[in-house]
Amino acid sequence: MSDKNFIDYIRIFCRSGHGGAGARHFMRNKLTAKGGPDGGDGGRGGHIILRGNTNLWTLLHLRYFKNVLAEHGEGGSKNNCTGHDGEDIIIEVPLGTVARDEITGLQEAEILEDKQEIIFMRGGRGGLGNSNFATATNQAPDHAQPGEPGSEGWKLLEMKLLADVGLVGFPNAGKSTLLSVITAAKPKIANYAFTTLTPQLGIVAYRDLKSFCIADLPGIIEGAAEGKGLGHRFLRHIERNSVLLFLIPADSPDHKKEFEILQNELEAYNPEMLQKDFIIAVSKSDMLDEELREAISNELPANIPHLFISSLTQTGLTELKDLLWETLNKAQPPKA
Repeated sequence: MSDKNFIDYIRIFCRSGHGGAGARHFMRNKLTAKGGPDGGDGGRGGHIILRGNTNLWTLLHLRYFKNVLAEHGEGGSKNNCTGHDGEDIIIEVPLGTVARDEITGLQEAEILEDKQEIIFMRGGRGGLGNSNFATATNQAPDHAQPGEPGSEGWKLLEMKLLADVGLVGFPNAGKSTLLSVITAAKPKIANYAFTTLTPQLGIVAYRDLKSFCIADLPGIIEGAAEGKGLGHRFLRHIERNSVLLFLIPADSPDHKKEFEILQNELEAYNPEMLQKDFIIAVSKSDMLDEELREAISNELPANIPHLFISSLTQTGLTELKDLLWETLNKAQPPKA
């Protein structure tokens, strides 16, 4: 998918339908000159509903659908007839979509499963007709309820990729090359920073027909959590990855510092990211001898598993897949 077709953030105006007014009516026909109240209730205003669709990978289809206006409910009528409900509007979104109010910034809905439906904005209730207010002492009520108004406002929809493993690293660390070698994905690869401008997904085929999903995310730079570089545009995608694979090139001037910068940016954006499982892969390791490998190993944190790989010679890729699969499927500790 081309960069211009990958839309993971969009702003839309939504308005749910108003409820129809209840009817104020009295039975009148050739046999009944002064019948009792028979005003029907108003119909409900249309809801705006979010529905998950596993076949969608972007919010592109909403780019030219900026005003989502649900239908109003119909007013009640005579003979206690209830008005028709307003037609609901269903917005299909990719899995991993979060909906927020633009003003408050509060999360209002989250879609994680295929065909999952959430009433995002409820339509207004229809008003009661005057037949509902008849009593023994007031047999001819002259009033009916108006319908309740719907709600409206600007909403923000943002998609966060649902992948098992997220590739994290500086620009030009070799993430796209690794993805192209261990999956069937074909990301753009070139020898300059920010080749990847949008996340790329690939499926890693594992032993016995097993598989897992890996995402190549745009490179982090120092200050990304403050919006520098591609900033928040891609950091939100990392939130959903179960395992984070840090890719540090063998020719980095300071491997320990590079990892600490990456870790600090994730923490500054969302401290909960530090609770994920980390793995460090030193890429481009075909240029290293045993002495240099040992020196780099001594620089890296002892509590985080690391290994040396080369996408060019495909060295260490089997071991990498084994470690990722083991980490993804490790037994969870029992809850207290």
